[in-house]
Amino acid sequence: MAHWTTIAQLSTAAGTMVLALATFASVRSANRTARAAEGSLLAGLRPLLVPSRLEDPPEKVGFQDDHWVRVPGGGAVAEVVDGSSYLAVSLRNVGSGIAVLDRWSLIPERAMSDRAHDDIAQYRRLTRDLYVPPQDRGFWQGAIRDASDPLYEPIRARIEARQPITVDLLYGDFDGGQRSISRFAIMPGSQENWLAVGSLHWNLDRPEPR
Repeated sequence: MAHWTTIAQLSTAAGTMVLALATFASVRSANRTARAAEGSLLAGLRPLLVPSRLEDPPEKVGFQDDHWVRVPGGGAVAEVVDGSSYLAVSLRNVGSGIAVLDRWSLIPERAMSDRAHDDIAQYRRLTRDLYVPPQDRGFWQGAIRDASDPLYEPIRARIEARQPITVDLLYGDFDGGQRSISRFAIMPGSQENWLAVGSLHWNLDRPEPR
């Protein structure tokens, strides 16, 4: 009798183990499916900013001190007026989700791939919300007016000498996720024009593609 009791107990344990393994496999498969579905959903909300096209119409951009500029397609604005430096870049969102611009950082030179982006805690927050719809165009704008600002003199000097300036833009999706940084060079063009040139992109909330 004890022998059969032992066999029954072992059979029950084996059945329980098989059921546990099947449950684990099912849960693991469900988790993979859920992650894949989440990835597809996020991809549908992901923005990606690049310079606009040369044939895009100009954007009329106003600053809080009532200064206005016109930013041409594929171009930028960099000008000094009454000691203040005004900058703007024409953008296009080639991603599938709306881009919500959040912060920006200026580098008074043309930064190349060997220079990483600055600590985002040091970025300057936009004073108003700027959105770029998916598959559509928009703009970024920034100004430096305070003479005590460490970038006041370097940026003004670069603009007046018509030398390249780099701006790193921090943005994300509508929910504030999928944060990215895109780097743009503001380059002197012909006559008084400035061009916008895209170079690098960084992912902050997901693995890098490279």
